[in-house]
Amino acid sequence: MTKPYITHEDATVLSLQRDPQFAAEYLNAVLEDGDQEELIMALLRLADAFGTKQASEIAQINLKAIYNSLSLKNNPELKLFQTILSSMGMRLAITANHLQHGAV
Repeated sequence: MTKPYITHEDATVLSLQRDPQFAAEYLNAVLEDGDQEELIMALLRLADAFGTKQASEIAQINLKAIYNSLSLKNNPELKLFQTILSSMGMRLAITANHLQHGAV
């Protein structure tokens, strides 16, 4: 018998799988408002949504290395984030936050 509902986590993963634009907006929101721990969790969620095994093959990174690197125990480097995102057809981007240059 199937459940008449899905968890919030499962619904989020399905949305990420179905809509690459949503996935990009989700990651941008985490980059804007989150900390490193939230970014790592978001990258793990994206990797699961896009298929961690497929991402590891495209990025040419061992699957275990992806999970180890995106562990909250480790301190992954920006290059790793870029490689993993690239394997999912995404990239990190910087935008202005509407402050004038030189304003604090």
